[in-house]
Amino acid sequence: MAKFTVGVSAALFGADNKPCFDERILAEVRDHDEIEMVVMPQEKTHLDAGDAARFDAVYLMLERADAHTIDTPDRKLKLIARHGVGFDTIDIPGMTGLGVMVTNTPVAVRRPVATMALTLMLAASHRLLEKHNLTRAGRWAENADFMGTGLTGRVLGVLGAGSIGSEILRLVAPFDMQLIACDPHVDKAHLAALNTKKVDAKELFSEADFVIIATALSEATWHFVDAQKLGWMKPDAMLINVARGPVINEPDLIVALQQKQIKAAALDVFETEPVDADNPLLKMDNVITTSHSLCWTDECFDNIARDGLGSILSFVAGQTPHYVVNKDVLKR
Repeated sequence: MAKFTVGVSAALFGADNKPCFDERILAEVRDHDEIEMVVMPQEKTHLDAGDAARFDAVYLMLERADAHTIDTPDRKLKLIARHGVGFDTIDIPGMTGLGVMVTNTPVAVRRPVATMALTLMLAASHRLLEKHNLTRAGRWAENADFMGTGLTGRVLGVLGAGSIGSEILRLVAPFDMQLIACDPHVDKAHLAALNTKKVDAKELFSEADFVIIATALSEATWHFVDAQKLGWMKPDAMLINVARGPVINEPDLIVALQQKQIKAAALDVFETEPVDADNPLLKMDNVITTSHSLCWTDECFDNIARDGLGSILSFVAGQTPHYVVNKDVLKR
């Protein structure tokens, strides 16, 4: 009997060919009697017809998957498991139409991304990178010119109060900030239990001293943060994005920062990734940038791999994985 063949993203392995998470988690798939595991080529950026014909399932990190490139008569592919919570690189409607199940790992990233959001807020509010550079340049006498912003009593606005947004609101409680959130899919009672007031977008952007973007990327949130909403923000407010780059209209943000409409930004994500080396955001002293990886910790990747590879193990065992993105595929 042929084994169930699984293609695994090469992006999940370091130069030493070891996975960037606990190898014992990978071993559950690699050493499974009914599974043949194959590491896909390092240069692969998109799934193609050859992959769909070769693999029963794939475990993807950065690769894109579009239905039209894998829809061939000899397709074996039945499952795409994402190493992470986002699935904007996967053609979800197309995969549903083909009967290909897509899974992600929403719970695994909740705490790591929430702590990343607080890390960026604290770094921006305390002007960490600027003071780091002052120290290295021997410019201690200039410290008074780089005063930070305290958090006590300030207003934190969270755009998107789902799993990650709610975790941010839980973790920030000891800082004694005023908490507000905007999310049409979350009710007032849930937010009230987190000592948070539910507001609309205008109130959130107008009142917040810190805005953290934690919403999923969708047609409704594409470029949601635009010139109008940035114009509502206070001139001393700071914007933190730990969601997806295209939630912000990046040219509008660049203008807002250049014209000092807002004080600072901290960004782990960009509209185009990898970000262009000439992007003005990379040259601004009041912008903290990280490479869509600040939450990458042993805790984060172990959690993700456990859930992501676990979905493949469940599928092989004839069970429905816990975190199916395109649930309509279950009706087929």
